[in-house]
Amino acid sequence: MKGPRERLIYVPCILTGTGTQAPDYLATVDVDPESPTYCTVIHRLPMPYIDDELHHSGWNACSSCFGDTTKKRNRLILPCLGSSRIYVVDTGTDQRAPRLYKVIEPREVFQKCDLALPHTSHCLGSGEVMISAIGDPRGNAKGGFILLDAETFEVKGNWERPSQAAPQGYDFWYQPRHNVMISTEWGIPKFFVTGFNPADLGKGRYGRRLNVWDWTTHCLLQSIDLGEDAAPFEIRFLHNPDAAHGMVVCPLHSAVFHFYKTQDGSWTADKVIQIPNKKVSGWLLPEMPAFITDMLISLDDRFMYMSNFIHGDVRQYDITNPYCPRLVGQVFVGGSIPEGGVVTVLEDPELNCQPDPFMIQARRVYGGPQMLQLSLDGKRLYVTNSLYTPWDKQFYPELVREGSVMLQIDVDTESGGLCVNEDFLVDFGKEPCGPARAHEMRYPGGDCTSDIWV
Repeated sequence: MKGPRERLIYVPCILTGTGTQAPDYLATVDVDPESPTYCTVIHRLPMPYIDDELHHSGWNACSSCFGDTTKKRNRLILPCLGSSRIYVVDTGTDQRAPRLYKVIEPREVFQKCDLALPHTSHCLGSGEVMISAIGDPRGNAKGGFILLDAETFEVKGNWERPSQAAPQGYDFWYQPRHNVMISTEWGIPKFFVTGFNPADLGKGRYGRRLNVWDWTTHCLLQSIDLGEDAAPFEIRFLHNPDAAHGMVVCPLHSAVFHFYKTQDGSWTADKVIQIPNKKVSGWLLPEMPAFITDMLISLDDRFMYMSNFIHGDVRQYDITNPYCPRLVGQVFVGGSIPEGGVVTVLEDPELNCQPDPFMIQARRVYGGPQMLQLSLDGKRLYVTNSLYTPWDKQFYPELVREGSVMLQIDVDTESGGLCVNEDFLVDFGKEPCGPARAHEMRYPGGDCTSDIWV
């Protein structure tokens, strides 16, 4: 919590699906309030191909390598959901102007791992990088893991044992002191890559399990069923490496589960937050879920933050008692229910009226809050508002037309509370190649969603 203030943020910018025939790129954003280029994109690194769908990112080295003086955090890993390429970017030579270091072509991943749609990357203390996959090259679900050498970035093969991939995949987090890694499940790629179809519900096409792995043997030990179509997304252990607790969000169920280790050494999960659906007209379904798509935990393990992509709010919970989170902050920054829009809320257990359209610096913000990143001191929460091209087009066509924003939310770290910083706005609608959609954010020195302590 006493780390240096962030001055740069790397953020993938997506042009996939816009018809511009321009590649996605990695933007460097200046977030230093003392800088003359504050709140602007100061560098753009275009990828060599179009339609990659840049998404998440991770490092070649992080806190799991603490104490190893041979390791430097100087390569950013960029897996692509669309093409299954994996880019390695050199951020060490010039932090303000990263350059492309290596391209891992999809055929190498297909041939060596039989995996596709690489998603979350984490560095390991072993000198490797591990990337979760969502499926296989044929569009089926397959929850396996790709191992890269963190020096050469050669694809070494699968982390999991042969024929022991989980039924589905998405995100993961590991906690070595408990010899455990837990992964989540989105769904079957061949169905969700074209958008969200309610007809896919109830047919096993969306995930439902937390998959518990033995960190040492790489064996799948246990699956925790969270319910049909739960589609558990982002998962986080508490940062304390001794902690046997964590949180996971389920978008389609609008729920948060607390998972923890039991006295007999197995793992279990209890629902601790349930955001009620809103009864609506003018939307895809008669009941609208919050659609929790991202979540993070502050470095002191006191607060959890999460984004409701469809309802449009960002929430702060006190999780000092993880068995009973307490809502202490909330702010609306977009979403599908603004007053005067196409959606009419008929019944809402939480709000008395629909929120006003979100405006900042005379800019109407479309889309819903999605990716989050927290300053190391916990006082500033950054938000972008793009999820995934087919789903962006479906739920927020205006977002694709107008482009993303990056917002900064001021955080009360004493008693809780959130407030949008009206003086901060990065508008990706004014980019040189046309409106772009911004996704996950990374600090050059690491952050609370990339670093795992061992």
